[in-house]
Amino acid sequence: MSICATCGNEYGNTFTVNKDGQSFDFDSFECAIHKLAPSCARCGCRVVGHGVQHGDTVYCCAHCATGAGDAGLVDHN
Repeated sequence: MSICATCGNEYGNTFTVNKDGQSFDFDSFECAIHKLAPSCARCGCRVVGHGVQHGDTVYCCAHCATGAGDAGLVDHN
């Protein structure tokens, strides 16, 4: 039994994600998303899909990028 790195649930079927030299155990994809997915710099939602990026700034979509003043970014198809 392992303990989820996000919610602390002790669970027999956790899975492990390795990222940037660190290892995390999770009991669900939802917990993995909350812990590891970047947040949109404008609206704060978790970027689960491709999103868009300008330099080191991540947005969930081109609409948020434009609203934040980063014009010219387009959504991935």
